[in-house]
Amino acid sequence: MKDLVGLGHLFVVAFLFHFSSFMVLPAITDVTMEAVCPGRDECSVAIYLSGFQNAITGLGALVVTPIVGNLSDKYGRKALMTLPVTVAILPLFILACNRSEVYFYAYYVMKILAGIFCEGSIHCLSLAYVADHVGTKRRAAAFGLLSGVSAAGFLSGTLTARFLATSSTFQVAAAVGAAGAIYLRAFVPDSGAAVSFHDDACDPLLQDSSCSSAASSSASSDEELSPRLPPYKGVLPSPSDMVALLTGSLTLSTAAMITFFYSLGEHGLQTALLYYLKAQFGYSKDEFANLMLIAGAAGMISQLTVMPIFAPIVGEEMLLIVGLLGGCTHVFLYGIAWSYWGAIFCCSIYNFECFCSPIYKDQCVKKCWIK
Repeated sequence: MKDLVGLGHLFVVAFLFHFSSFMVLPAITDVTMEAVCPGRDECSVAIYLSGFQNAITGLGALVVTPIVGNLSDKYGRKALMTLPVTVAILPLFILACNRSEVYFYAYYVMKILAGIFCEGSIHCLSLAYVADHVGTKRRAAAFGLLSGVSAAGFLSGTLTARFLATSSTFQVAAAVGAAGAIYLRAFVPDSGAAVSFHDDACDPLLQDSSCSSAASSSASSDEELSPRLPPYKGVLPSPSDMVALLTGSLTLSTAAMITFFYSLGEHGLQTALLYYLKAQFGYSKDEFANLMLIAGAAGMISQLTVMPIFAPIVGEEMLLIVGLLGGCTHVFLYGIAWSYWGAIFCCSIYNFECFCSPIYKDQCVKKCWIK
């Protein structure tokens, strides 16, 4: 427990970062529509811009994240975490000043550049920082706590945005992001490869099965080890180094493949979902915030309670299977949720009261309200 308590400052930074980053999500759809297609509730150009932004951000993060991670082994996690935490403030600051068309496109370009450095870097560096300070047997629980704190930041930011005007939302988000960067530099102790825990006999990246008992640490256990991850010899990894990294471990390559396909479906859904809700049902910032609050509350509870408790019992593989099944169910329900019976079902599970007629099923959600 002492090693988890030592991560308190990192948890504060993660909370503030996700608070500021996700606080603007309920409002950004309205801002985009007003800048790109003023006076309209339906605009395909806004969806194309969002999809292009996600694509460029993802491709850039694919190249930048391994470089940032490799540099953090040499210069420390804190020094490299400062970069994405600071860069993430710039797009928020632009819209905090003004939300006109010119400022929006300046935000759009800066958001793409910031996303390349922030999309994967802050998450991976945070996980690496946790791995540096926590032994392998407690890392799953520590990762769950980090994810839970991040979900708490998402929930708190969304709840705050629910009660703020759009202009104030971006101003508060920029201020909180700046506070997170200052807190990182002032209070988070540095970390690097020199202080990391290392237990090859129980490293899940080096073997296909779970950790064996201490009695099986002889030559038989050595035969069970999968190929070791190739070390980087230079400062900047080449494409061949990244390919060798993925192919050097069956566990790592499988995890990368799962993450790719899951993210492909999840981001594809999220890109169009908010614009669809706005076009179909006239949703705005407050309705988006209500939906995000439900998802954020469920994620925070599961990450802070379920994962730390059950990870040592059922193992990381079973938790991964449950999480993937939950993600697939989530996407499937979104696909049917706006049909007639899907709308009735969603109204029921969210404790809504609806007055719907089969003839006017498209108006169902407009006639629902929270009890």
